[in-house]
Amino acid sequence: MLKLLVSSIFSVLFAGVIYAAWLYVDMQKTLDEPMALKENTVIFTVKPGDNMKVISQRLNKSQAYEHPELLRLTAKMRKLDSRVHAGEYELKQGMTPNDFLTLVTQGKVVQHSIILVEGLTFRQYLSKLAAQDDLKKELTGLTDEQIMTKLGKAGEHPEGRFFPDNYFYTIGTSDLDILNRAYVAMETTLEQLWEKREKDLPYKTPYEALIMASIVEKETGKAEERPTIAGVFVRRLRKDMKLQTDPTVIYGIGPEFDGNITRKHLRTDTPYNTYTRKGLPPSPIAMLGSASLEAALHPAKGDSLYFVAKGDGSHYFSATYKEHNNAVTKYQLR
Repeated sequence: MLKLLVSSIFSVLFAGVIYAAWLYVDMQKTLDEPMALKENTVIFTVKPGDNMKVISQRLNKSQAYEHPELLRLTAKMRKLDSRVHAGEYELKQGMTPNDFLTLVTQGKVVQHSIILVEGLTFRQYLSKLAAQDDLKKELTGLTDEQIMTKLGKAGEHPEGRFFPDNYFYTIGTSDLDILNRAYVAMETTLEQLWEKREKDLPYKTPYEALIMASIVEKETGKAEERPTIAGVFVRRLRKDMKLQTDPTVIYGIGPEFDGNITRKHLRTDTPYNTYTRKGLPPSPIAMLGSASLEAALHPAKGDSLYFVAKGDGSHYFSATYKEHNNAVTKYQLR
């Protein structure tokens, strides 16, 4: 009788083990089956501090996977539960729960980007940063001086200090983080290019080269003209001539400028009016790229001292004032 009872209990336990094993294997198969995503692409957010229990429950709540405990247990058995990375993840049709585990434990988060282009001002950069909804805002309401202080650059003028580029970032990144990266990129670029500059340039410091490069940036959009324009301004500095460049005047006018530069503007003195003052303006007038900086540090040789816009985006360069006046008549006064 006892043997029969023991045999029965053993049979039941064995059957239970077999069933549990079959159930586990069957459920493990679900880890390799596509999840039930409601759309072709779903953004799934893992918040800082989330563990696999929270994550699997949220996945279950979205009806993407119906076995949250299995997912949590699998992660624990594979020792993945402590390797979860916070961020946004892109889930696509066909993705399995195993794929999901790989994604969140390897930190393959969604990358956002912002393009900061050449020729814009610092204020325009701030507007672009403010328009990025997925950036954490730390600059709102701050003055230029306060922003530079937060960057650890108190007392520096912000114009021209930030390198134009396509900056990639993940959720949780702040506008201040992007600015800091752009500042470091410009500082590194300026330092490297300054070391390779032409000899006997009329710049006392790398910052003066940065100012010149910003003027070159605003004077032309044609890459091939930048060294030639830089050459004109370098020769003017050497001859103690006024630079007489409209973009500096416009910058000095500020937000009041309506798009139409007049004789009155050219005669109204500001620290940036290179028609009324000799030498470089006190700061850059825009953000500039490496091409303009290269041009400022390697200006083209020649004898031209003047140039005038031809109306097609290019310029006519002249060595004498008489030739320049003829070019103005031809291209500007028609």
